[in-house]
Amino acid sequence: MISAMKSYVRVVDRLNYLIGRVVMYGIFVMVAILMWSTLSKVTSIPSLWTLEMAQYAMVAYYLVGGPYSMQLNANIRMDLFYHSWSDRKKAQVDAFTILFLIFYLGVLLYGGIDSTIYSYEYGQRSPSAWRPYIWPVKVIMVTGIFLMLLQSISEFFKDIFTLRGEVS
Repeated sequence: MISAMKSYVRVVDRLNYLIGRVVMYGIFVMVAILMWSTLSKVTSIPSLWTLEMAQYAMVAYYLVGGPYSMQLNANIRMDLFYHSWSDRKKAQVDAFTILFLIFYLGVLLYGGIDSTIYSYEYGQRSPSAWRPYIWPVKVIMVTGIFLMLLQSISEFFKDIFTLRGEVS
C-alpha cells in the first residue's frame, strides 16, 4: 500500500510540475492580450474580445497553475502558530485540514462537471457582445479542479509519510 502511495505521489507531482511549468508562461499570453486591448483603443480598432479573453486566460493561469503552487508550498497559510511547530505537528494538522479541502474540491468537481455538460449540451454563450461559448473555459476549470484534487491527495500522502517517519 505504501509503495502504491509513493508511486501516486511521484506521478501526480511530476504531472503537476510539468503542467505548472508550462502554464506559468501564461502570464505572457495575458500581457499580450491586454497590450492588444490597449493598442486597439488607441488606434480605434474595435476589439470586443480582449477583456473577456484576458479573464479566461487568467482562469486557466490560476486554476491550472494552482496545483503547482501547492506542490511548491507557495500557497498562503495563516502562520500565527504554524511556523513554530515541528514538522510532525505540521503534518498532523495538514493531514487533518486537507481532508476538508479534498471534500470541497470533490463537491466543486461534481458541480463543475455537471455545469460543463449542461453548457456544452445547450450551447451556452457569454452574454457579452463577443458571445463566446462558455464550455471551453468550464473544461479548463474542471481540469484545474481535478488536478488540484490529485495534488491535495498527494500532499495528504506526504503528510502520512512524514508522520510515519518516511521520505516520500
